[in-house]
Amino acid sequence: MYSLILHVKRSNTELQKLVFSSATTLSRKGQNFTVSTYLIESLGFTTKLAESISKKVSFEDQGINPDSVLTLFRSYGFTESQISTIITDYPKLLLLDAENSLAPKLKFLHSMKGASTSEFTEIVSTVPKLLGKRGDKTLSVYYDFVRDVIHKCQVLSHSSLLQGNLENKIRNVTALRELGVPQRSLFHLLVSRYQPVCGKERFQESLKKVVEKGFDPTTSKFVQALHVVYQLSDRTVEEKVDVYKRLGFSVEDVWDMFKKWPNSLKFSVKKVTQTFETLKKCGLTDEEVVALLKKNPQFLRVSEQNIASSIETFLGLGFSKGEFAMMIKRYPVCIGFSAETVKKKTEFLVEEMDWSLEAVVSHPQVFSYSMEKRMVPRCSVIKALMSKGLLGSELPSVCSVLACTDKMFLRRYVRKRDDKGLVAELMAIFTRVHKACLEQ
Repeated sequence: MYSLILHVKRSNTELQKLVFSSATTLSRKGQNFTVSTYLIESLGFTTKLAESISKKVSFEDQGINPDSVLTLFRSYGFTESQISTIITDYPKLLLLDAENSLAPKLKFLHSMKGASTSEFTEIVSTVPKLLGKRGDKTLSVYYDFVRDVIHKCQVLSHSSLLQGNLENKIRNVTALRELGVPQRSLFHLLVSRYQPVCGKERFQESLKKVVEKGFDPTTSKFVQALHVVYQLSDRTVEEKVDVYKRLGFSVEDVWDMFKKWPNSLKFSVKKVTQTFETLKKCGLTDEEVVALLKKNPQFLRVSEQNIASSIETFLGLGFSKGEFAMMIKRYPVCIGFSAETVKKKTEFLVEEMDWSLEAVVSHPQVFSYSMEKRMVPRCSVIKALMSKGLLGSELPSVCSVLACTDKMFLRRYVRKRDDKGLVAELMAIFTRVHKACLEQ
């Protein structure tokens, strides 16, 4: 089994480190600085990593002082490498009030648990999200659990005295760890009721199959696939593949779907068949249903009742069966929206904005847009422009108004105006409506 490890490529890129004096906190008040710039300058992150993290957090709120967070970690003995790992895994910590939110948790764990500084920093940096737990009791329980798992993994490296199920579990978890499976995924394997890591031969066989299918051990899909393969016998897998083949899928299609969403093999023959037939009721042909599920195998979990309800909702609003089928092909997640959401947004677009149903069909992604943050503020600007005769006699397309970013929308419909007074008026409308919608 361990020879498999040699066939999985692993690359551990060392983050560059920029050492700060723990006694110094940089003051950036009044300066414009982005998350990515801060991470590059303060922790030596690569541009690619910093930009990726910047999509998860923002320094827009007043009073945020990420320097104080880093200084706090250093004061507790965390190394620069550990701090980099912590911020990479849980960047939202940079937004916390270091003194009032983060410091009490670190103080509690360090003083109450009696751990050495090295053990304390290892545990926290291994699973920094434990600092997101609230309440001393919850924090304590989670910390103890993380410490226990880490110790068990370390024991395996130095002892062969473990016996039975625990021995299998620890050995298998360590093998997965060597393959590059993230620590957080290993914890779930250890506590889950459905254990793919308790056996020996079965585990080895399952792991081999998952590796051969080309799953990346660093992703959650690897563990999902291991769960599925472990639970299904070869005969059961063959039966499920045969069902898909009878519905028009090729064997290659089945395994491509499995790689996109491993749970696609978990559903019963009855469920797969029922979902297929129900999707055809949306107006899709056999070939179109096959294409839909190949691209979005997650739709296998949508209940027949929800699909039927979606059909009823759209047809009740005046869409034809053909138009509904077109929307599903263009944007399959339409099936998943609640009746209330579909009705509210359709009525707004058609009755208040006077777009046609055909216009909505052309861009069904509108059902995923926020009414408060996007649709109402932008449409208020469009209404103002129409009332002044500045957009001609026809509404612009739904796509040109709603599909773009706020920056592009304002550039397209507001900032390009020569009349500065008009620009100010339109900006006031956009901002006022946006704020009013959020406060409701």
